[in-house]
Amino acid sequence: MIAIASDHGGYRLKEHIKAYLAAKGITCEDFGTDSTDSCDYPVFGEAAARAVAEGRCERGIVICTTGIGISISANKVKGIRCALCGDALSAEMTRRHNDANMLAMGAGIVGPMTAERIVDTFLSTGFEGGRHERRVKRMMEIEG
Repeated sequence: MIAIASDHGGYRLKEHIKAYLAAKGITCEDFGTDSTDSCDYPVFGEAAARAVAEGRCERGIVICTTGIGISISANKVKGIRCALCGDALSAEMTRRHNDANMLAMGAGIVGPMTAERIVDTFLSTGFEGGRHERRVKRMMEIEG
């Protein structure tokens, strides 16, 4: 199960990604928003991040206009490593080296086809472990 959320600026791309994943047989739990009406991205970023942190969802995808605000919001939840990606290589490397458990995208930055490639890469790439494990462990110790 993938947690997915957006604000009004990311709503259309969120709906596109939900349909894309459903067509591939991947289930999403949608944490909002449900329209293009103005809203506050921290509410939705936090809700999706909590679902991932608590283990209710395996990974998460959050979207706002730039991806910046919603990724910062998600990263405030203990246990979350949310990476803002605008290309497939970044999505691959954040999974391989950082074991990111959430992906953020900017709907004003990436179009639907690029977003599909980013999501596919993020969901299909595993964590390499090895020397990266100590780095991820150290990152998570910063949270306290």
